Amino acid sequence: MLHVALFQPQIAPNTGNIIRLMANTGGHLHIVEPMGFDFEEKKLRRAGLDYHDLARVSRYPSFEALVAAMPERRILALTTKGQHHYHQMQYQPDDLLLFGSETSGLAADIHQWLPAEHKLRLPMQASSRSLNLSNTVAIVYYEAWRQLGFVGGL
Repeated sequence: MLHVALFQPQIAPNTGNIIRLMANTGGHLHIVEPMGFDFEEKKLRRAGLDYHDLARVSRYPSFEALVAAMPERRILALTTKGQHHYHQMQYQPDDLLLFGSETSGLAADIHQWLPAEHKLRLPMQASSRSLNLSNTVAIVYYEAWRQLGFVGGL
């Protein structure tokens, strides 16, 4: 099973969309707090439709708590600072795909902690800053799941 971690997400509908993605693909969502919204917010529930009860979601008070809870997982971060494209990675079962906040990305200390080969990026125009978070998660998650043979999918 693949894992997705959101570092301090700020936009409720993005997180709701990702909850729905996890429910439909069998993934596990991990949220590193603080969030920029209340977890019971109407916009979060609306974006996730009725999938909240079908998704596995865990929350952590810090990035350190997330890492401590997943000591054997390989952490792959999606960042505009990545030097390798996401499709060039050979994904493994139980990888943790880490995505930064919509407004500020990943913290500098996380960038320093991660090995360069674990920082991935999506190709885009040179003049672009970033893609929408839920779109990025879907693109990368489906590539990883494809490489793993869509295990558990129909």
